[in-house]
Amino acid sequence: MILGIESSCDETAAAVITHEGQVLSSVIASQGDYHARYGGVVPEVASRRHLEQIGPVIHEALFAAGVGLDDMARIGVTRGPGLIGALLVGLSTAKAMAWAKGLPLVPVNHLQGHVASLFLGNSPLEPPFACLLATGGHTQVLAVRNHGSFERLGTTLDDAAGEAFDKGARLLGLPYPGGAAIDALAQEGDPLAFSFPVANVPGFDFSFSGLKTSLLYTVRDLGEVAVAERRADLAASYQRAIVLALTRRLRQAADAAGLTRLAVVGGVAANSELRAALPDAAVAPLALCTDNAAMIASAARYAEPLSPAEALVVDAYASAP
Repeated sequence: MILGIESSCDETAAAVITHEGQVLSSVIASQGDYHARYGGVVPEVASRRHLEQIGPVIHEALFAAGVGLDDMARIGVTRGPGLIGALLVGLSTAKAMAWAKGLPLVPVNHLQGHVASLFLGNSPLEPPFACLLATGGHTQVLAVRNHGSFERLGTTLDDAAGEAFDKGARLLGLPYPGGAAIDALAQEGDPLAFSFPVANVPGFDFSFSGLKTSLLYTVRDLGEVAVAERRADLAASYQRAIVLALTRRLRQAADAAGLTRLAVVGGVAANSELRAALPDAAVAPLALCTDNAAMIASAARYAEPLSPAEALVVDAYASAP
């Protein structure tokens, strides 16, 4: 069995999986309520909360799986990218546990973890496939040709899709996290009511800064009263533009790379319109879309583990190298 630990942003998570990819437990302690008052994640607050939660979360994951640390074959932990203080809490905990129990440690790239969420359960997706990875901090199109790595075909030139949702929600007076708020409100609106731009940048990259600016100007020109009356239409139209950008680039990149199967992972994969727009794509289960430790443990199956001594010198990184 494999213990996974994730603390890259504002979720403290631990999970136990089998080497075959069956999830025995997955525990997530979210800090959403702590950061909602600020309209986004505050790194220092997140780090301190991870310190409080990491021990109880790991204990609960082991208890729920009915196992102990002595039953683990290895520990997988997120090394980066993410908030450096938050990452260090999870990584330091994993290193200490690996050293104390003499267990191999696998430092995992958080983005590889999202891809590896597709390899869990009774019907895992087998490579090769083209994958859209869309989160609050990253938006990329990937060519996944084996379990342990991927090739980046395109990325965002500015905001990530999740960040665009959060900033759009703030402009519309909606609560954090913005993606879920916009998705819920958009169900009541007309996605064709407003024509927001979909950036046409070279290659298979994304850009959402122009879309965000367009919403800003539209809200300013409409005025407070009209925005309140048409908030659902604005949300639906704004969401439609983001989803169009994501789906077009995924299909274009897949065709160019000669990949016939599609997949979507990351927090934005929970968006109902995105899922509906890609009926032929494999999508991570809702419970595995947002940050979780089961996906980190899954990725740890396909990487070479480090000895406890080797693991002591491993450091976290905020941005992907």
